[in-house]
Amino acid sequence: MIRNVSMSALLPVLALLPVLVTIGAIAARRSTLVAALLGLGTALAVAALAFPAPAARWSGALGQWLPVLLEVLVIILGGLLLSEAMARTGRQERLARWVGGALGSGPGAALAVVHGVAPFAESVTGFGIGVTLAIPLLVRCGFSSRASAAVGLLGLCAVPWGSMGPGMLIAAHLSGTGFRELGIATAIANGPVFVVVGLVVALLTAEPGRRAPALLAATCSGLVLWASVLGVNLLVGTAPAGACGALATFAVHLLIHRLRGARLHADAGLARAVVPYAVLLGGVLATTAILALLGAADGPGRLLGSPALWLLLAVLLTTRPRLLTEIGAAAARRWVHVGPANGLLMVLGIVMATSGMASSLALAASHLGPLYALVLAPVGALGGYLTGSNSSANAMFAAPQAQVAQLAGIPLLPAIAVQNASAGIFLMPSPAKIELAAQLCPDPQEARRALMPVLCAALLALALLTAGLLVLQGMVEG
Repeated sequence: MIRNVSMSALLPVLALLPVLVTIGAIAARRSTLVAALLGLGTALAVAALAFPAPAARWSGALGQWLPVLLEVLVIILGGLLLSEAMARTGRQERLARWVGGALGSGPGAALAVVHGVAPFAESVTGFGIGVTLAIPLLVRCGFSSRASAAVGLLGLCAVPWGSMGPGMLIAAHLSGTGFRELGIATAIANGPVFVVVGLVVALLTAEPGRRAPALLAATCSGLVLWASVLGVNLLVGTAPAGACGALATFAVHLLIHRLRGARLHADAGLARAVVPYAVLLGGVLATTAILALLGAADGPGRLLGSPALWLLLAVLLTTRPRLLTEIGAAAARRWVHVGPANGLLMVLGIVMATSGMASSLALAASHLGPLYALVLAPVGALGGYLTGSNSSANAMFAAPQAQVAQLAGIPLLPAIAVQNASAGIFLMPSPAKIELAAQLCPDPQEARRALMPVLCAALLALALLTAGLLVLQGMVEG
């Protein structure tokens, strides 16, 4: 009896080992790939020793997860290909010049970047491209290195939809929620994030005597992005919601600038620069609509509307053949650093879920009961902060969070939406992103001082997510 009790107490500790090994390796400044390998190796060893599962369960998991894993890896590659193509063809620079000329300066320009330009770039490509596009643009608009770095980092506010949503796809499958349903729930949860980052940007960029109107503009801008992202999730689908929502918000800012007398000049060069984005968004939106009309949105045919396909087509159809080899080689080199790591972390999550390790952790954590709602968002934030990737954070924590939430009586869909949103929030102050922002500024030392306002925004948004989850839980229990 004593042995059985001690073994049952030991199982959650063993189940936690793969996560601790992965986090420890990242904290020790090992690469995410090495951390993922160590974590996965530990998980396989623990599964073999303490969580044996029948072969049928493993083969079923392989059949269920292999298509999802491949889709995620192709989406990541497609985002990198599009990023390289936009940079090497000069289209990104052409767009940046036009945007800089259209926005002018002041808080209005910063809000257009944080709620429009950066979220759009991040949503269609991912991997911090929103930061690399936004910061040089902000420096051109006359902002200091500190303000440029902070606004650029806060522009990662729509990271759950980054690269057309592979992180969301991982979270949906690992938690057993629907992709579209999770997209809608995350859009609702992420609303306060949009508003908070806008308010911090207003405080950073407005003159002391002009902060009240800037804060009002920031609130309105955040609400427009919130409504746009939620509306696209509801009416069209999850994958293009971040890009379309940000594009709509940027259009509102341009309209306001135009009404104030700004002149917006468009030419053939600008039209050519936006063609890849038009192919990507047009393809995803049109195919998704057609599949919905045919009733094939949930079958194998849904891959025709996947960003995996349209990211590749956007590059192939809009890039000169002689550049494709160069672009493909550069994207492949970058993919080696991010693709396998994300894939291995996803496999780690699958192994933990299939073997029963996630269930063991969930059972142990469920003893907190409703109080686990206080822990759920910080756990997601820890994943985002350490890995610097929404996909990786969801791969590590979505399955355990889902099981704990169910055992603790927390509504599943909102819980995973909070996990998804909180992981995205803490990418903003993560060490890798702070250093990326600093290197893009004229004064890197001053730019590193952006950490404090970005961290304050992240902590405030995290507190609001936790408070919202507690209120929702209280309503369900009441």
